[in-house]
Amino acid sequence: MAPRKTTKPVKPVTAPCPPCNGTGEVSRPVRVGRKHRLVGQQTGMCLNCFGAGEIPADD
Repeated sequence: MAPRKTTKPVKPVTAPCPPCNGTGEVSRPVRVGRKHRLVGQQTGMCLNCFGAGEIPADD
């Protein structure tokens, strides 16, 4: 009887999410005051990949 050949499952290659560059977080400017001065940035979860950092697979 010949030995069985087994193969490892291949994970699909996923690309990093373009809006967050694979980090899972995006930054938005924070503006305050009457003239809407820019005072800093606030980070939040990427809504494109939901914080995973990878583009979701289309099934």
